[in-house]
Amino acid sequence: MAKLSNLEEKIGYRFKTVSLLKQALTHRSYARLNNERLEFVGDGILDCVIALNLYRLYEDYPEGKLSKIRASLVNQDSLVEIAEQLNLGVYMYLGDGELKSGGRSRPSILADCLEAIFAAIMLDSDFAESQRVIERLFYYPLRQQEDNSTKDYKTKLQEYIQSKRIALPAYRITSMSGPEHDMVFTIECSIEDLGIKAWGDGKGKKQASQNAAHNLLELLKEHDGND
Repeated sequence: MAKLSNLEEKIGYRFKTVSLLKQALTHRSYARLNNERLEFVGDGILDCVIALNLYRLYEDYPEGKLSKIRASLVNQDSLVEIAEQLNLGVYMYLGDGELKSGGRSRPSILADCLEAIFAAIMLDSDFAESQRVIERLFYYPLRQQEDNSTKDYKTKLQEYIQSKRIALPAYRITSMSGPEHDMVFTIECSIEDLGIKAWGDGKGKKQASQNAAHNLLELLKEHDGND
């Protein structure tokens, strides 16, 4: 089991009552005192903090648009991406069955565990501390919601390629840099049939993939324009 002090350093909070952190990391398969109730509270805390930040950051956005952005930030994929940056799986307490079935990398377990940690921080101190940690972990995703925030470049690229009857693109990580809690990924997006490649950087695999897809889409349009 990895040292919990390392995880505390990554999330930027030192627990006064370490048993709360341990409970947040405990899956129901491991013990009766587990993180399910904490996850329930943490889900509400995260929703509130993200909503407050979006309200303050995007004064011109209507309620409907803010709701869509919030949904994209608090969904399982986004939580798992942050959990993976923290390497959260190595700190979790899982029963033998979950361990053997790959529970340390199971998206639902990682997402629930992260939300439980937010609740544990609040119970160990107060809402403000939990808010501070969430805002730190979500700093870049919160600030990358421009007017075109609803655009999904991976989907747009796929639709464009399908209209041309070309094989779908492939994505692969080419490099990672920076500390685990703030890692920058570089992802290559390529279309083998055309011999075209593009790269994208981002704070997490999701953002890097979107940037790579956007860059490749621009190359394809330029390529078509030269035909």
